[in-house]
Amino acid sequence: MKFPLYFSKKIAFSKDNKNNLSRVIVFIGRLSVALGIIVSLITVSTGLGSKKAIKEKLSDFSGHISIKSTRSNSSYNSTVLDNTSFYPEKIKSLPEVESIQKYATVSGILRNKDNFAGIIYKGVGKDFDALRFKKFLVAGVSPKISEEGYSNEIAVSQKIATDLNLKVKDSIVAIFSKENKNPIYRKFEVVGIYKTDIKMIDDLFIIGDINQVRKIQEMSQDEIGGMDVFLNNIDNIDDAFPKVEKLIGLKNYAEKATDKYPEIVEWINIFDVNIAIIIAIMLIVVVINIIMVLLILIIERTNSIGILKTLGTSNGQIRSIFINYTLLIMIPGIIIGNVLGIGLLLLQKYFGLITLNPENYYVSVVPVDLNPLYIFMISAGILLVSAISLILPSFLISKISPVKAIKYS
Repeated sequence: MKFPLYFSKKIAFSKDNKNNLSRVIVFIGRLSVALGIIVSLITVSTGLGSKKAIKEKLSDFSGHISIKSTRSNSSYNSTVLDNTSFYPEKIKSLPEVESIQKYATVSGILRNKDNFAGIIYKGVGKDFDALRFKKFLVAGVSPKISEEGYSNEIAVSQKIATDLNLKVKDSIVAIFSKENKNPIYRKFEVVGIYKTDIKMIDDLFIIGDINQVRKIQEMSQDEIGGMDVFLNNIDNIDDAFPKVEKLIGLKNYAEKATDKYPEIVEWINIFDVNIAIIIAIMLIVVVINIIMVLLILIIERTNSIGILKTLGTSNGQIRSIFINYTLLIMIPGIIIGNVLGIGLLLLQKYFGLITLNPENYYVSVVPVDLNPLYIFMISAGILLVSAISLILPSFLISKISPVKAIKYS
């Protein structure tokens, strides 16, 4: 073992430290490190967790990638997908793709004797992923879709259900209109109530049978208005997107779930800025405290420095001793910070102790993403930055005269 590291361990774990001034200084240093770790862990885990949770909600409701006709533009009424050079089976066979499901949409109004609401009826087929949709249900079940005949079962959002005073098993009339034609009336039974916490979805969408849309839109039995593509992992969306685009034909276009709601994407990108600012502040606080610890330890052990210099120890070796010493006393702070930080995050992850207003944050409970890589990088990063920041103040040691240091004692 090299001499500086050996000597650092001796003084760092010496029992004498418990009875001198350094005890208070070491405690302050460890406390600042622990708080820095805790705040950084919470910031990163909840910030990235929120981004991931919101993106997954958008994707689970309408697919990670949606395929539409170029003629549909931004209309809520579907235009039939063009089948020329469109290969849904090849899309389904891509390694990044978990499943695909067809759909068609039409805009309308839900009305009862008390109130009305503008809606987008999203008709789905028998390939509808009811299991994926189940996570959004707060009451009832998903509509049963067989594509044989016309199902009158629908799932409405909790927002629409509240506005229209609807409950599971209630009936409601929907009105659809087409240009130059009489309004079309349909009576539906509410079998499910869902909640995504995404205002743009909850305010508008109801889920039902694709055959209802086909009849209203005068589409044939095999025509569809779009296709939702679900991936195995949302992180693969950038790799999968160009592959999907090659298989949809020239008269259709693909759109990422995040691109449908740019205002939400812009909002969640703010998390990156907030995370960077908070971690920077925590690093500055930790570094200032650790430098303070180092300087006080140097002053307190001026006599030891003088003796070491008298015995022939170089300034570089003495600097290494005190830098190693300071880093060693940080380790308990890092351990305590990780234990407390991870503990608090686990409590939030499994018990949802802290809630949010979904109208402002798009999630009702603070989500947590506990990534081992980020946990390691935070601890290693704080330790590395602290080590680098200690180099300059450690040069104070070279200014200490051995004779004066011994007399100082």
